[in-house]
Amino acid sequence: MLRSMTGYARATAEGEWQELSWELRSVNHRYLDLSLYMPEELREFESEVRSRLGARLSRGKLTAQLRFVPAAGAGNLQPDVERIRALKEAVKQVQEVFVETALADPLQVLRWPGVLQEHRQDYALLKEPVLETLDRAIQSMLENRKREGEQLGRIILTRCESLEVAVSDIRKLLPQLRAEWREKLQRRLSDIAGSDAVKADPARLEQELLIVAQRQDVDEEIDRLETHIKELRDILKRKEPVGRRLDFLMQELNREANTLTSKSQDSKSTQIAVEMKVLIEQMREQVQNVE
Repeated sequence: MLRSMTGYARATAEGEWQELSWELRSVNHRYLDLSLYMPEELREFESEVRSRLGARLSRGKLTAQLRFVPAAGAGNLQPDVERIRALKEAVKQVQEVFVETALADPLQVLRWPGVLQEHRQDYALLKEPVLETLDRAIQSMLENRKREGEQLGRIILTRCESLEVAVSDIRKLLPQLRAEWREKLQRRLSDIAGSDAVKADPARLEQELLIVAQRQDVDEEIDRLETHIKELRDILKRKEPVGRRLDFLMQELNREANTLTSKSQDSKSTQIAVEMKVLIEQMREQVQNVE
């Protein structure tokens, strides 16, 4: 099972505290790179938010934003009616002593300490809805990334099957290639059989030509390609994130294909080797988006 690193999700919740929403966006990245945006009054939950995101998302450049709309009246100033009545009674008593005292100015009354009370929201009560909404957003993103990952897996598997056919074609071509190499070596030996170099040390010359032939042998590269293809199929079936494993495997496949290309001495094997490199590059491009 593959998961893409590209995804989007949004989850909202409403209550007496009004409304909050999480928005998650992710794109390709080698590791998990988290950018978190939260209202200042909810920053006390940041540590647990980061922990939950890191526990369920292992790769990708992730942007997580929490929006919060407080309930009407939250943060508003409300007059303390009981305190105002107490002040009124106090002013009345003063006026009984000082008859000429002016009536109390309402604005002056509002400036009296404790007359205006700010309606504060208990943000600690928001912890559960904040985290529960985050969990829903993460789950939605994982489902989206899984669907896209399944599509990526099908593309990679198709290219893998084509690569497997190409390796098989090279394997079948080897006997013919060896016969052609042997014939070419024999012609070379025949062409220079009468030269002074051969008369001086014919055994050494034949040994050098055999070394050249061994350098052109591609059995080991084909064996390793087949092993890597088998490993690729196994990785595609795993349940855990496999992006890094696939990325490493693409490097190994590309290394063997490059060696195969450099050893190719005929048009048929060269063409097949080039096709392999194209298929591996196509897989590598898709793997870059796998978690």
